[in-house]
Amino acid sequence: MPSRSFLAILPWIILPLHGQQPPAPTSLKPLVVTGKSENLIGEATTASNGRANFEELIDRPYLRRGELLEVVPGVVITQHSGDGKANQYFVRGFNLDHGNDFAIFTDGRPINLTTHAHGQGYADLNPLIPELVESLDYWKGPFHGQLGDLSTAGAARFNYFDTLPSGIASLTFGQHNYLRGLLADSLEIPAFTGNGDPASLTYALESSYYDGPWIRPGNSLRTNGFLKYFQKTPRHTFSLTATAYDAQWDSTDQIPKRLIESGALTRLDNLDDTLGGKTSRYSLMAKWETDHPNGKTHLDLYAGSYTFDLFSNFTYFLNDPIKGDQFEQQDGRWFFGGEVNRLWEFSLGNSLTLGLQSRNDIIPNIGLYNTTANTRTSTIRTDDIHQHSLGAYAIGNVKINDWLRIQASLRTDAFYFDVSSSTPQNSASKTAAIISPKLSLIFNPSAKTELYASLGTGFHSNDARGVTTTVDPASGLSIDPAAPLVRTHGYELGARSTGLNNIVSNISLFYLHSDSELIYIGDAGTTEPGSATERYGIEWAAYWKPQ
Repeated sequence: MPSRSFLAILPWIILPLHGQQPPAPTSLKPLVVTGKSENLIGEATTASNGRANFEELIDRPYLRRGELLEVVPGVVITQHSGDGKANQYFVRGFNLDHGNDFAIFTDGRPINLTTHAHGQGYADLNPLIPELVESLDYWKGPFHGQLGDLSTAGAARFNYFDTLPSGIASLTFGQHNYLRGLLADSLEIPAFTGNGDPASLTYALESSYYDGPWIRPGNSLRTNGFLKYFQKTPRHTFSLTATAYDAQWDSTDQIPKRLIESGALTRLDNLDDTLGGKTSRYSLMAKWETDHPNGKTHLDLYAGSYTFDLFSNFTYFLNDPIKGDQFEQQDGRWFFGGEVNRLWEFSLGNSLTLGLQSRNDIIPNIGLYNTTANTRTSTIRTDDIHQHSLGAYAIGNVKINDWLRIQASLRTDAFYFDVSSSTPQNSASKTAAIISPKLSLIFNPSAKTELYASLGTGFHSNDARGVTTTVDPASGLSIDPAAPLVRTHGYELGARSTGLNNIVSNISLFYLHSDSELIYIGDAGTTEPGSATERYGIEWAAYWKPQ
């Protein structure tokens, strides 16, 4: 299908060939460059709540998909051990490893994977195609009733375009054999309703390759497919989205500093040239929303499959001087779930939202193996896991007067863990539940300034294997199982202002406490619960839009 830009210039090519004069040129629409898309005064419920639009996202330079999240003030993204792995996330003093305690969504589908082979809350953004993202909403702290597991530090939701504003055909070349191609467009098609309602089909196909700066080429090959049907009637909107992602890569792990200092290795060198991984993710998402005279009902459903296979070597010959310390982490699962919520809007700006969320992971193939040159030499553990959760929440917004409004939330979550382990003593079933109240006060002393005071409790779940494990599968020693759910709580004071010309400014003072923080144990390739932690600090973000 030709792109819209090509179709626009087609008359200018064809008409001269027939001896006709092209139509008189018309004036172009003004090109508007925007800064921060929304100040959210009158809408936000905390000082750190924010939104970025398409222009703000797409104008930022990026190499890794996770860098799109750096539009969130204070979020830092890094990458290690291959471009196919999930990024590492840092926010509010947390080293979140690959995503624990920071929940990420695309439309209504969660990206984080619980009880993952490489780390709890693993959030891989490589399946994301940046040009398809219309906006990004973000939150920080445990103050939001619609956010549950793994969202203590914050959360972000990427919202896809329903219909692309224009077709895209691009080919990009760069250093270190970087190559990326993208083809995407939206087509008008008949709606399923048959009533003449508008409908569209959006497609995208992306592929990229990158070697990186390493002595050993990264050979990172990524392929993404996207297909979305969207229709809108006077009262309803509906979309059905299918995504496909497949990747493979070679990686360079960390190397001993003494070998760099002695000149035996360069900074970008490696010791094990058999490291790397491969992964895939296929999913189907449905979204439906209907308007009522007093509010709306929203429904999200999703289902999919996922695979992951990673070879790592952090210590080389420290644990096994003969065979070496290389190990393999393997994950294969099916996942499905969704959310339904109902919003009631009342007079004077008051509202009530009730929601129900479910998530289910069927993991028949998750394992940790000792390997040499990608060949398994022994099994540390393998597990067959069923993990299910159900969350319900209520959010009430009350406008007391012209200068004060309140948002109060109550959330409850229940979990079921079932583990069948290769070590029989570690096979068990457990249940757990937790209640999380939240409260925000929003003061509006002027039309251009809001003040916020927020407090709330949250939680994160632990890896199901840690919840049921009583015997260390490597050493055979008895150990204590981890708590299924870990309580967190926090406070935040802040302000948001547009009082200065063309400047949007946000400042917040925050405190976060976790009863137990997740720690990644590199030598074992596992995530373990650690001790309690506290974090506090100040964040300030200012956006200036010059005239």
